[in-house]
Amino acid sequence: MSILDWGVLGLTLALIIIYGIYRSRGSNSMDDYLLAGNSLPWYHVCLSVMATQASAVTFLSAPGQGFSDGMRFVQFYFGLPLAMVVLSITFVPIFHRLKVYTAYEFLEGRFDRRVRSLTAILFLISRGLSTGISIYAPAIILSTILGWNIYWTNLLMGGIVLIYTVSGGTKAISYTHLQQMTIVTGAMAVAGYMTVHLMPEGVGFGDALQVAGKAGRMNLIDLKFDPNSRYNLWSGLIGGFFLQLSYFGTDQSQVGRYLTGQSIGQSRLGLLMNGMLKVPMQFLILLVGVLVFVFYQFRESPVFFNTIETDKLKLSQYAPDYNLLESKHQLLTTERQKQVLNLQSALKSDNDPGIEVARTQLLAADAAIKTNRGEVVKLIVKNNPAADTNDTNYVFLRFVLDYLPHGLIGLLIAVIFSASMGSIAAAYNSLASTTIVDIYKRSFRPGASDGHYLAASRWATAGWGVFCIVVAQFANRMGNMIEAVNILGSLFYGVILGIFVVAFYFKNIGGKATFLAALIGEALVVVSWQLELTAFLWLNVIGCLLVVGLAWGIQQFTGKPTVGSE
Repeated sequence: MSILDWGVLGLTLALIIIYGIYRSRGSNSMDDYLLAGNSLPWYHVCLSVMATQASAVTFLSAPGQGFSDGMRFVQFYFGLPLAMVVLSITFVPIFHRLKVYTAYEFLEGRFDRRVRSLTAILFLISRGLSTGISIYAPAIILSTILGWNIYWTNLLMGGIVLIYTVSGGTKAISYTHLQQMTIVTGAMAVAGYMTVHLMPEGVGFGDALQVAGKAGRMNLIDLKFDPNSRYNLWSGLIGGFFLQLSYFGTDQSQVGRYLTGQSIGQSRLGLLMNGMLKVPMQFLILLVGVLVFVFYQFRESPVFFNTIETDKLKLSQYAPDYNLLESKHQLLTTERQKQVLNLQSALKSDNDPGIEVARTQLLAADAAIKTNRGEVVKLIVKNNPAADTNDTNYVFLRFVLDYLPHGLIGLLIAVIFSASMGSIAAAYNSLASTTIVDIYKRSFRPGASDGHYLAASRWATAGWGVFCIVVAQFANRMGNMIEAVNILGSLFYGVILGIFVVAFYFKNIGGKATFLAALIGEALVVVSWQLELTAFLWLNVIGCLLVVGLAWGIQQFTGKPTVGSE
């Protein structure tokens, strides 16, 4: 990166942090610190919800997902708009009417302290682990750009966010989210434009989409019902609906965002607008990854996008073997360029036989490149058994650093940093609020002063920050980060959602039955995942249905609950 890039990066991040702290001055009560005084309008709620979900994982891994697997991941979000409607009708008015700090306070009034504490603990585990991955994502950038040790970059990235999260609380987070999403939207649009602009002469946007389609990357909709397929229309609509309903309805990192709304109407409008905007946004981010894939069809791509590992190979005893494989890669990419030009020519002349021949040869060239790349990965593992062999997280970053003009590089790196800061800050805040409100205040120090709980919230924020940084040190073993985050969520969200479904809709089921059903259901979900009985999205459906079914069955066996006895 040039001095200009560093200047753009530093100035952007400094403005976000300073503005957030400035606008949140005066947060001197627990209500201000955790709920921003219920003072924010719908557009703040909408952008804050989006920014919390759209971490650096989104802007690093999603383009890499589009590059390697095409557009089918967008089906993951098809259940989101439906979930927003259900939340606006049910969850939002209940939470606002009860004036709760966290989603889990409601559960004690409906059930008992055990159910509230168990649900809070399930959330703390899932969100703490996922936040570690969110810290690791931007740390990759610093590590790649500067050649720093990834462990130090994890510490730096996680520590920066703690500055304004501990000092300003929810209000600081919401105001920084407003800036972050504005910058993110503009910069990603520019990145998409630049990707097309850098294509060879005569290759426009339409041409790029045609090439992507013939290469199997425009796989938007899969109508086949297959429980073992990770991404199809049905897993997105059904499994995605349950995941998004649980995430936005029961995950405190999201509930805490729309509890800041001025009214029920403002919170509802913010959620509904999020449902309308999120799918198009994710579509465009994946499309950027697909366009990067097409770009590399016309140019030589790196044999492995994580240059940290290839640089280690060049200095190792395996350097001669690596050099041979890299030379072979150059020959194979030259052949791929030839075939993609043949494909483009056949497409322009509507030569159907020529299209099919060129497409077949292009796919064969891609397969040969993947085989050769597999040999490089084997060398990387020989040289460093602990190496991160999944380089999809590095694809977009490598493209940005190698081909985009200076200044824009700094802006896009700032986008990834600011997106990460937004989601990490919201996670820190939600972890702290759940710890203090649902565990510390309820079970350890009831009746203390507001000042005491405010100080405890700051300490809890710092403590969870340390925990998440520790988790980040192991995140390189989890593969593609955007999938890892959603797999982690799917292990817990279905069970948590099931608890809330019972609470809202099954008034004849008590706390004891719900508590036992949640424990058994969580164990069965983990077993299902370990045995790979189904694709991970369906774990959300399984977990929810297990809790509801088991709770009903246990309640029938034990008899009608007695009010106050549980």
